[in-house]
Amino acid sequence: MPANRNALIRYRAIDNCLTNKFRRWTLEALIEAVSETLYEYEGMDKGISRRTIQADLQMMRSDKLGYNAPIVVLEKKYYTYEDPAYSITQIPLTGQDLGRISEAVEVLKQFKGFSHFGQLSGVVQKLEAHVYSAATNQRTVIDFERNDNLKGLAFLDSLYQSIIQKKAIRITYQSFKARLPNQFCFHIWWLKEFNNRWFAVGVREHQLEVYNLALDRILSIESANEIPYRDNPDLDADTYYHDVIGVTVSPRTRPGRVLIWVATEHAPYVETKPIHHSQQVIERRMDGIVIQLTVQLNFELEREILGFADGMMVLSPPALQKRIWQKLRNGLAKYEMDTPDEQSV
Repeated sequence: MPANRNALIRYRAIDNCLTNKFRRWTLEALIEAVSETLYEYEGMDKGISRRTIQADLQMMRSDKLGYNAPIVVLEKKYYTYEDPAYSITQIPLTGQDLGRISEAVEVLKQFKGFSHFGQLSGVVQKLEAHVYSAATNQRTVIDFERNDNLKGLAFLDSLYQSIIQKKAIRITYQSFKARLPNQFCFHIWWLKEFNNRWFAVGVREHQLEVYNLALDRILSIESANEIPYRDNPDLDADTYYHDVIGVTVSPRTRPGRVLIWVATEHAPYVETKPIHHSQQVIERRMDGIVIQLTVQLNFELEREILGFADGMMVLSPPALQKRIWQKLRNGLAKYEMDTPDEQSV
């Protein structure tokens, strides 16, 4: 492991400690916390020396890394930040930092034309937007969809590390339907983002069914190192989600042919942004187009169709057509019940 990566993990661990005002941090406590973090992230079970942590504290105090951390010692024993609001994660970017990031962006942009690096496009645009905003002290010119209030994002890094390090974890989870939380061992295979929500995908201990656990329903995570990790050598995310829209996959259901009429005013949007990669236009009419999808019937497909209201109509299969019709009918009934009489408006 490169020394600089080791050091950055230690600095971040120390910062997490010193920003925690609910505990008083001695040098020994810092050593213990940093050692646990290195074991969690890198699998290092060798303890960190007092000299290393003392050198880290001095480095964080200095301007060599741009931290200038206001670390003080209280009662000749307890380490803390003199400024309660300080954190190394909140320091502004320097001109040198911006220059290096700009160079990195230019390098990443060279890969955007290659199929294996297609997903870098959004990352590069975000970096370009942040660098431009910071360098010119102006508002960003690119606004990305995000949900800053989404619960569970704090678990992303821990879940990612459990996948990379192939370690089982113990999750406390409460679904929307459950009255009480449930704790179980979980083996994560990959992380999935859909509709601006994140899911941890894997299997429970001694079970074969694949689960999508929404991060916003996770209450806590802890290591389960005593349980051997169940690897997944034969299944990847692209294959698993190939025949569905969203994250709901039925291993016992084959994809079927779905025909949908799309109104003229919505047709250009659906053609330029397909609902699914299998989408094909099989007929063009005066009042719109007919598209074909080869997908499993699931909740996300229904929600996509309902989102167009009267701009879409399922032509087949009959079972899906009936479900959409029933949902629209139930929704209309609620409006008719709650809408004021036109004469009273």
